[in-house]
Amino acid sequence: MGTRLAVVSPAAKSSSVSSAAASASGEAKRPRLLILDGHSMAFRAFFALPADNFLTATGQYTNGVYGFVAMLLKMIEQREPTHVAVAFDLDTPTFRSESYAEYKGGRNATPEEFKGQIPLIDQVMGALNIVTITKDGYEADDILATLSSRGERDGFDVIVVSGDRDAFQLIDEHVTVLYPKKGISDLPPMDAAAVFEKYGVQPANYPDLAALVGEKADNLPGIPGVGPKTAAKWISLYGDTEGVLAHADEVKGKAGESLRAHMDDVRRNRELNALLRDLDLPQTWAEMELRAPNSELVDELFNVLEFRTLRKRVADVFAAPEEPKELTEVAQALLPTTAKELNAYLDAAPEALQALDVVLEPVAGASPGTPDEVLAIGLAREGATAWLDPTQLDDASSRALSAYLADGARPKVMHDYKRSFKALRARGLELSGVVDDTMISAYLDQPDRRSHDVVDLVQVYLHESLEEEPASAQGELALDLDGGDGAEAARAAHSVRRADSILRLHQELAERLAQNGQGALLTDLELPLSRILADMEDAGIAVDVPALEALMDQFKATMEQAKQEAYEAIGHEVNLGSPKQLQVVLFEELELPKTKKIKTGFTTDAASLQELLEKTGHPFLVALMAHRDASKLRQTVEGLRKAVSEDGRIHTTYAQTIAATGRLSSLNPNLQNIPVRSEEGRRIREVFTVGQGYETLLTADYSQIEMRILVHLAEDEALIQAFKDGEDLHRFVGAHVFDVAPEDVTSAMRSKVKAMSYGLAYGLSQFGLSKQLNISVDEARTLMKDYYARFGAVKTYLAEVVMKAKDDLYTETLLGRRRNLPDLASDVRQLRDIAERAALNAPIQGSAADIIKLAMLAVRRRLDAEGLNSRLLLQVHDELIVEVAPGERQAVEALLVEEMGSAMELKVPLDVHVGSGRTWQDAGH
Repeated sequence: MGTRLAVVSPAAKSSSVSSAAASASGEAKRPRLLILDGHSMAFRAFFALPADNFLTATGQYTNGVYGFVAMLLKMIEQREPTHVAVAFDLDTPTFRSESYAEYKGGRNATPEEFKGQIPLIDQVMGALNIVTITKDGYEADDILATLSSRGERDGFDVIVVSGDRDAFQLIDEHVTVLYPKKGISDLPPMDAAAVFEKYGVQPANYPDLAALVGEKADNLPGIPGVGPKTAAKWISLYGDTEGVLAHADEVKGKAGESLRAHMDDVRRNRELNALLRDLDLPQTWAEMELRAPNSELVDELFNVLEFRTLRKRVADVFAAPEEPKELTEVAQALLPTTAKELNAYLDAAPEALQALDVVLEPVAGASPGTPDEVLAIGLAREGATAWLDPTQLDDASSRALSAYLADGARPKVMHDYKRSFKALRARGLELSGVVDDTMISAYLDQPDRRSHDVVDLVQVYLHESLEEEPASAQGELALDLDGGDGAEAARAAHSVRRADSILRLHQELAERLAQNGQGALLTDLELPLSRILADMEDAGIAVDVPALEALMDQFKATMEQAKQEAYEAIGHEVNLGSPKQLQVVLFEELELPKTKKIKTGFTTDAASLQELLEKTGHPFLVALMAHRDASKLRQTVEGLRKAVSEDGRIHTTYAQTIAATGRLSSLNPNLQNIPVRSEEGRRIREVFTVGQGYETLLTADYSQIEMRILVHLAEDEALIQAFKDGEDLHRFVGAHVFDVAPEDVTSAMRSKVKAMSYGLAYGLSQFGLSKQLNISVDEARTLMKDYYARFGAVKTYLAEVVMKAKDDLYTETLLGRRRNLPDLASDVRQLRDIAERAALNAPIQGSAADIIKLAMLAVRRRLDAEGLNSRLLLQVHDELIVEVAPGERQAVEALLVEEMGSAMELKVPLDVHVGSGRTWQDAGH
């Protein structure tokens, strides 16, 4: 028989955080307390990261949350605290504001995008098991001061993180303040020497300096004409505020006059900027001790907030030192060297379910879309494992492997089946009999999860650690391989452990899907679809490369022309990509109305400038926006050009596990985001052509499918009849809402109704509708009221779907695809709002996704059944693109209409539109 390999569990990695805590409690080292001013640092995080880059699919801004958590993790990693707490202000009066009504007056209004982020940060802190502290009537600074004093008294080294200079008064031998210089990435430590070097006073005297000079941020005016240097000189001479005031008559000149005229202000300032160090706080050091997060809560929250990279950071920072724990024992791996040995392994349990770990890597130097190279295959079933290197098999062994993989009666489970299917097929190995893809099963079980990597899933579902890469034979794995190569042994051990983990993942996930009634979604929809998608990816779509390159040149020329027009409009050159230079041009030179205030001035983001353009129509803005549009289009086209493979076609990759609603995602390149309504977008679609040997492209899409699903679910008889009668739905609704004849519904009325109809399904508020349509909130409110008055069943459905979701904590599509929404029961309003919008959205969008997937399966079955050579190329939202073989156009057009139209039976007809042409654009309709 072949060589056998013993697999031993890898050693557990250590943690700097936990080891720091351990060392702090031993070896006579002082424990370390890290305390943060939550509001101050959250606000800085908000301004450090662009809000528009952190907007969830449900409309919640999260840049402040993301930045705060990232900064906190960095602090924990770098400073190695044993105890952590975060202090927050409350939105209630404090003793300072009651004493001085103007305290902190004149501050800018809180940006709309920041609202709601503090409760989310508090929620994340709870998941991280980090204490948050508030005190009615007091500020976060007072909490920090109390904890700082208490911590120093109890033997801690204290690190205070705050963006408020008042915290400098806390600094002494065992207290350091981290004060941000720029954003949240540069937080230099301020000790007594640093404060003295910058301000000329000791930390204890910083409040005296601030009392004399004033604090603009707190709206505490200082002595006119007195700056920090003069104030520091007085403090040096007289000791503190009271000393300065006692000797006010000795201060000469205008400064002395000013001091004597504002002595009451100075006393008030000093009273207000003194931080209280003796608050009655119930929290104990034991509660603040740094401990492992609640991984399930972190996972759930980060899914909702769409934080993809922070999850791993949390795992890395809080990695606990583990006792070398026993992983599930994996059977010794057989390394077959002959066909006889391979067949003996396979035939020992011919009907047993076997997990396959196909080890892949991209082909070096290959053109885009080339399937990966197969390096090895690990196999695992109950009680046995084996490992194969296909490149080392002789002909007989290769035939034995090929026969096994192609045998549909031999059940197999895999992870990322589609990718492996394509790679094996490229080597001439057909794959059949796959009954589960654990990546898709996990997605069906937790569609909001951002990572469905096997390593993460093993951690979540099996509570074990699976290494990303094989350990070296001399390192973490103890190997027993007679005469074998150490590196090969490590690869084999790693692969069979992965295969065994995939097998156990399948067992866990199969039970979950069965309990939730989603097994059929896997076996009847998603798995068959994976094979179709593999064929579509391999086929790709032909591209007119010269036309694509000409388009690149045209967009480049448009950019240059727009740039010159922008220069002419202001009389000089400017860097159109520099926000700082644009701020000077727009708000200083041209004196245009100010946009939204941000930390660096006034925003120059696309939405704000578009609004400014609509207000002013200034030629510089016209040219600037034209330049930006052309630049984005050129980037899109350049990305497409790089993606063209050697066969002259673009091979996108379809992901089944990204969109929580069930929608397919197009990646590398994304062919679903090519604009369809703009002239430039249509020009891009013109470069996608019918390939050599084919007659034409056909496009077939659903008309208003989401509205049809909404009407089906709401069971509104008037709307159902309108669809059955072939009415233009938005014109029909507009006639009822505006009380006019259908022919009198203007395009503006129709646009309003269309926006509202879609918006209502996705939780659009009156404010959101007013902003989208550029109408008043009152008009939006009236529009929605009139709509609901005419179509009450829609309102009833939308209310009931949220109510049911609150009871169930999930929603379902027409096929039973679930979306878990545990935050419907959250105490945090912002999280509930996000979940409620998702509850409205998921059943409709998810059902639309299910229907187009059913249609793809049906179309492919008909193409195969009728022996047609035409093929599916792309799926874009609700549209299918087919490359039609010569002489098959009429048959393919008929089957598209039939199969797409009957993909699912609804109370309203599924309307399918078909177009044809040489290019994707020509085939549009």
